[in-house]
Amino acid sequence: MATSCCSGSTSDRPLPPKSAFPPSVDADTRLLILGSLPGDASIRQGEYYAHRGNAFWALMGDVLDEDLRAQPYALRLKRLKARGVGLWDVIEQAERTGSLDSAIRSAQLRDLNAFVATLPALRAVGFNGRTAALHGRRQLAATAGIALVDLPSSSGAYASISRDAKRAAWRGLRDWIG
Repeated sequence: MATSCCSGSTSDRPLPPKSAFPPSVDADTRLLILGSLPGDASIRQGEYYAHRGNAFWALMGDVLDEDLRAQPYALRLKRLKARGVGLWDVIEQAERTGSLDSAIRSAQLRDLNAFVATLPALRAVGFNGRTAALHGRRQLAATAGIALVDLPSSSGAYASISRDAKRAAWRGLRDWIG
């Protein structure tokens, strides 16, 4: 069952809700990367992390030692699955002007406990950014046997740490990569 968070609105008129994508996982998923909610470029293209300023595919390429950015989107997802990596978001639907997490309102959260129970090989959950970690940790804190890893956001809007520092933090995910 989804729960609400982030209530309130910045205007009198409700915004049309933005919805997240289905999960990209399978029974062999050992590492699940959870974002917050796809940004506008991703929603338009129907692809996780589609904005050219988002470093996700470069960071995951560094983790896997392969150039994911040069591959078509379907092959990127296939390569992640082949290495035991899944993708999803903590928010199912929300109002948001633009793509910043700080603009999220009236969010409906995913039931992450029920979801991770469907992933028998899961060993770790990586939270891509502070919003994902905040909502994901609340739900998964008591989940035994699964490591919870906070990652610096791959978003280009999160520029308070260098790309090299992001890369070093994300490379810590190698412990769970097959």
